[in-house]
Amino acid sequence: MPFSLPIHQADWLPFLAAAFTVLIGLAALFAPRLLLAVLRLDTAPAHPEAVAEVRGTLAGFWLGTGLVTLLFYDQPFVQMALGAAWAFTGFGRLASILSDAGATVPNWLLLALNLLLAAMCLAPVFGYVS
Repeated sequence: MPFSLPIHQADWLPFLAAAFTVLIGLAALFAPRLLLAVLRLDTAPAHPEAVAEVRGTLAGFWLGTGLVTLLFYDQPFVQMALGAAWAFTGFGRLASILSDAGATVPNWLLLALNLLLAAMCLAPVFGYVS
């Protein structure tokens, strides 16, 4: 299967969102404590296995969906899968902002990033970018 780079803007948007997703996944896999620090989170000293959740659940999901989208960036259902994942990540963050007194500047910025990544994947699928 040959690998080719996108040519049109409609292909570049999900490709770049996937590349960013892979980069975050690599950071979660190889530098989980650094990623937690960037997200302003910390593990409890009594539970070092919490880092495994970052490496497994977060890194695994981001790497899996990101790599598949990188390889099949021109497939609408793959774009929809990554876009839906980022959209629901944004929905969860919004729920936290509204329910958990999480209306902080970093949370709002991360919400904007989540929605931007979702839009980058979903806009070509729904014909907003060609």
